[in-house]
Amino acid sequence: MSTDKAPPDLDPVIHAQARLRVVAALNVLADGDEMAFGSMKELLGMTAGNLSVHLTKLEEAGYVRITKTHKGRTPVTFVALTRRGRLAFEEYTKAIRALLDNAGGVT
Repeated sequence: MSTDKAPPDLDPVIHAQARLRVVAALNVLADGDEMAFGSMKELLGMTAGNLSVHLTKLEEAGYVRITKTHKGRTPVTFVALTRRGRLAFEEYTKAIRALLDNAGGVT
C-alpha cells in the first residue's frame, strides 16, 4: 500500500531520548515556571554531566532558559521551557502522533 503522504519530520533536538525526557518534564510546568537543576537530575535519574550536556543542546536551540543564581552562598541553577521550546514540543508530539496514526496495524 503506497501513500502520497511523506512521514512527518521529527525535531532532531528533541528526538534524542534524554532531551525528550527533559522537555516532557518541563512541559508539565506552567508557562514561565522553572525547575531546579538538582530536582530535574533526580526526577530523570541522570548524572549532572549528562543532564548538563543535553540542557546545553536545548539551550542552543532556544528551547530552554537556564538561570544561575545563589540561594544564600549556594549556587542554584534553574531551567525553564521557553515559548519556542513549548511550541517545538507541541509540533514534535503532533508529528509522533501522525507517524503512529499512519503506521497502520490491527485496530
